[in-house]
Amino acid sequence: MDEYDVDAVLQQALDRLTLLADAGSALVSTMDVREGLGRVCRIVTHRLGEWCAVDLLSERDRLERVCVAHRDPAVPSRDEFAGLSMAVPDAATGPLARVLGGAGPLLLNEADLPAEPSDPPVCDPLDVERLEAYTRRAARSAIIAPLRARRQVLGAITVARTQRDAPLNNDDLVLVEDLAHRVALAVDNTRLHQETEHIAERLQRSLLPALPTLAHFQMAARYATSQATAQVGGDWYDSFVLPKGDTTLIIGDVTGHDIQAAATMSQLRNMLRALACDRQEPPGEILQRLDIAHSNLYPESTTTCVYALIRGPERGPWELHHAAAGHPPPLLITAEGGTRFLNRGGGVLLGVQPEAPRRSAVDPLPPGSTVLLYTDGLVERRGESLSQGLTRLRLHAAALAREPVDTICDELLTGLATPGIDDDVALLALRCGPAPDEQTDQ
Repeated sequence: MDEYDVDAVLQQALDRLTLLADAGSALVSTMDVREGLGRVCRIVTHRLGEWCAVDLLSERDRLERVCVAHRDPAVPSRDEFAGLSMAVPDAATGPLARVLGGAGPLLLNEADLPAEPSDPPVCDPLDVERLEAYTRRAARSAIIAPLRARRQVLGAITVARTQRDAPLNNDDLVLVEDLAHRVALAVDNTRLHQETEHIAERLQRSLLPALPTLAHFQMAARYATSQATAQVGGDWYDSFVLPKGDTTLIIGDVTGHDIQAAATMSQLRNMLRALACDRQEPPGEILQRLDIAHSNLYPESTTTCVYALIRGPERGPWELHHAAAGHPPPLLITAEGGTRFLNRGGGVLLGVQPEAPRRSAVDPLPPGSTVLLYTDGLVERRGESLSQGLTRLRLHAAALAREPVDTICDELLTGLATPGIDDDVALLALRCGPAPDEQTDQ
């Protein structure tokens, strides 16, 4: 082998390594797997084949062509075969079916590909549409490689060339197989992330309680998971009726965003329930007892919490007895649209000064008014002060004063919980007495 041949071989090896490196960078540059696959297809069409496609299997064994790219700029970037989805027949025997069934990468030559749209070889339905794509693109050689991860085939990648380029060969087969391995890992990691996210959300929601049914109050709650992380968090809400008839309203947030935070949250919620039912003391004293237990059992953690009681005769008037531990204050929304924060019962976080006494506050609740408890994910935004978020909450809540409590919660989440938030949001709303429209009717 002369010097020219050696240089050519080295350059070819460098080109192949560069393609794999660039494809890997494209896959890790985005959390959107479809976008990453599209970038990979475009890289392949400029370095290896004239067009490239990726097909993925769904959980229901349907095959979807998630992206198609072509080297020719005259070909629309949104190929007519992109998005094509169909079931995988059990009796399928064509090249794509064999790859999905576990066969290694396949190198198809001109004899394996149809020359005219009206002249496809005998094949199963799975390959009819794909072979038509070869025909329309005048493909004369192709490689189909399985996307395999954890001993499962997730789909396939196809690379094809026309007569303008030399046919794909066995060296290209090895390269595409390596590329398929990297693509499969990216797809598998994305699916694992989504699965973890769904499990985390289900776990979080399973820890949230059912609200009590109350004769003279309307109550609603919402919990929105973080869109920026797959982990569970420490946000919670709670409400129950005490033995003497008072109704509790509770909301809290354990620091952290992981399984430990969720476990701590669940245990603190149960401790608070036990203390509230056993002692039935003012909210400040209950929070102090909880703080002592919190500091002994979870010395490395801090928690914010609001504990409130609705007290009064069966048909009113009612009062809100409340205390807060480092948590944003409750918001009172009157039937006329007036709003104010009930911040006289504020105190430090749980886990900071467990022996310090805590104060309780009492505020009257006019008929038709709504008490709103919320976690900081609703009002905090990067780059602005907390006061700005609280002001924004008051303005939104005032406009919703006469809406049902379910609507208030939904509209506040839609209007204030920004897309891509990195914190969970919990809401708990209670309206005293009949709804505003019902009062008017009376």
